[in-house]
Amino acid sequence: MKVLIVEDMPATRNWLAEMVGEAFPGAELREASGFAEGLKICEREAGFGMALVDLFLPDGPGLEVIRRLVVRHPEAQRIVVTVAGDDAALVTALAAGAQGYLLKDQPREVLVRQLAQAVQGIPAISPSVARRIMDHFRLTGPCDKKEDLLSQREREVLGLIARGLRIADAARALGMAEGTAASHVKSIYRKLDIGSRAEAALHASRMGLI
Repeated sequence: MKVLIVEDMPATRNWLAEMVGEAFPGAELREASGFAEGLKICEREAGFGMALVDLFLPDGPGLEVIRRLVVRHPEAQRIVVTVAGDDAALVTALAAGAQGYLLKDQPREVLVRQLAQAVQGIPAISPSVARRIMDHFRLTGPCDKKEDLLSQREREVLGLIARGLRIADAARALGMAEGTAASHVKSIYRKLDIGSRAEAALHASRMGLI
């Protein structure tokens, strides 16, 4: 097992390395202290079976490391290890390609077990995070006719903002004015009866837009 750890705090990075050693004795480790170093390792090395990535890195977003791993190392288990358990961070990470989401405040033995189970096909998701996912779908229910109200252009905008793009970036990608894109976002939120990017990302995922 070859494992990449992308974490800026040295103590936390060592802690993660120790847990990887417990879960996978003899694992080959590669450690990155930030975004730029993580991307370089992704580009120059091969054969990763797992990557543990913090979302909040001082020199760039951990989400971009996840996205690069999807392209360069599709066979690797991509697991976010973070302190952020809010819906927006969770949904954005899963939309970017994360296959697991672990909170750092869990007991060590639980984290070790979840890492070991990940390579057996059991998603590495903290229990509290799994409950949030289940609660959301219990409250929102299955896809409904609201999503049918979106125009094709609104669907394109929704797909981009659900991936984490800013309105200005989405406008540039679609060749439209920023004000036009902002109007589309307002219309999307009104038609879907939502109020956050997390909800937008969930709808986009259910619609197959991300």
